[in-house]
Amino acid sequence: MKLRIWPVAITAALSAAILFGGWYAYGHYGIEKPLDRVAEAIPGVESAETNSTVGGVELAVKLSPDADLAAIYRQVQEQGSKTIGGKKLNLVVNEPSDPTLEKAWGQALFDVAEAMDHRRYSEIRDAMDKLTKANPGLTATTEMDDSNVYIRLRSGDAVKSVILPRVPEKLGVWPNA
Repeated sequence: MKLRIWPVAITAALSAAILFGGWYAYGHYGIEKPLDRVAEAIPGVESAETNSTVGGVELAVKLSPDADLAAIYRQVQEQGSKTIGGKKLNLVVNEPSDPTLEKAWGQALFDVAEAMDHRRYSEIRDAMDKLTKANPGLTATTEMDDSNVYIRLRSGDAVKSVILPRVPEKLGVWPNA
């Protein structure tokens, strides 16, 4: 039996187009658009854009200056759980850069990094208090849940939001056990 190359090639191309087109349509209309709608319905979120990857779901949001970052993360996680599934949610906050806030964050970064490395999360709040005392007009809010530490700096109309993932301590096997 002799196979004709053109019908086989056309069939393979159509099969690939249908397969990958369906996969793209599911990702776009089954994951990204519903999660965009969930996020945009949350108070404090001005706009949202989802990008689904193999390892997780990245949600880029633009927030109002008085938004509660931790509450937004929790609500997206809860209300979008069907859409997200077992994937990891990565919330990215799109804000214009402000040199004053960047400088202030640079001053506190060492203390915050050290507190995160040693899992002494109350020291982050202490570092933010020290930062607000050193920079008049700057306000800082810190919150924490079981997966992230949320820091929001504000000076006038400028806002800087930082989400730091908490890494839980892993149980291991002791060598002398």
